[in-house]
Amino acid sequence: MNDWRIYRGVGQPHDGVRRLPEPPPWRDFTRAQDGAPAGSQDPSGTRRLGVRRRRAENYAPRPAEVDAVNAALYLRRPLLVTGNPGTGKSTLAYAVAHELKLGRVLRWPIVSRTTLQDGLYRYDAIGRLQDVQLERARGARGADGNGSDPGAGNGAADGSAADGRADGDGADGAGRDPGIGAYIRLGPLGTALLPSELPRVLLIDELDKSDLDLPNDLLNTLEEGEFAIPELERVADRQPVVEVLSHDSGRVAVHGGRIACTNFPLIVLTSNGERDFPAPLLRRCVQLELESPGEEQLTAMVEAHLGEEGVAAGQDLIGRFLDREPGEVMAADQLLNALFLTQHTPHAERLTRERIADLLMQRLDRSR
Repeated sequence: MNDWRIYRGVGQPHDGVRRLPEPPPWRDFTRAQDGAPAGSQDPSGTRRLGVRRRRAENYAPRPAEVDAVNAALYLRRPLLVTGNPGTGKSTLAYAVAHELKLGRVLRWPIVSRTTLQDGLYRYDAIGRLQDVQLERARGARGADGNGSDPGAGNGAADGSAADGRADGDGADGAGRDPGIGAYIRLGPLGTALLPSELPRVLLIDELDKSDLDLPNDLLNTLEEGEFAIPELERVADRQPVVEVLSHDSGRVAVHGGRIACTNFPLIVLTSNGERDFPAPLLRRCVQLELESPGEEQLTAMVEAHLGEEGVAAGQDLIGRFLDREPGEVMAADQLLNALFLTQHTPHAERLTRERIADLLMQRLDRSR
């Protein structure tokens, strides 16, 4: 079919969306990980590294990148990666986790409202209070239905037994109260600091989007590799070990209300260079500035996602990307988008394909 368009702007309903092709590999959210060990690969890693992982594995990053990663691993220090959008900062974390078989990457995306608490853990106090109130109401109704004294039911709801459950001691025999641990969920940073045989990989993405306080708030946790959960410390004399939810949705044991790493995670902090960071943070990090990908890197990237046929069919666009003016900011995923879409318009006029490429490969630093 010569007309590649799904939406035609004709105003009449039709079923054209049913002939929508498969998504680009880096935007495929349903691809199964056939044959992958549980937890070893995740869809985010596949989207970033390419479905043709064997070809991606043949690509060697620049020596500076390899040295910086190894320095962070040896020194147990975070790796601060800066560079223009689309230079592969986030992908570096997935590449390291894939090669070293460190499991699923923990990702903590940063926005202007992000706080340290978001990364460490969250305690759902309101949800727990609601559950306690519902449990008390059920107990009162059950006491009335069994002919018991209503005052006894209310007393049980308001007395020491209920207070004990509210403090995380568990339900008396019935086992209906899940305990305080069911209302605590570790964030990505908190999960990365759990004791483990091998270090986890944590991606703190776009730290420069944070408010002014977050980089300083991170200092103590990054230096000490541990943190406290006050809600669990308060009940540690009665519950020295509490199971909580991790960022991976598993259940993990917390001893004495504190979490301390045994292997410091590989923490990759990324920044687009939109702000400067305080010297105390920079002192604690191995710093790496990524350059824009060259021909070798681009070819490997395209081959990993679109195969050799994608490289062959996209030589003109790859050359156009490499020949842009010095200082002109353009992301590699813009090139991938243009290559994918122009390959789905093989019968369109050349003018149409060029118009599509112009639409998708606009410089990012131009004034709007």
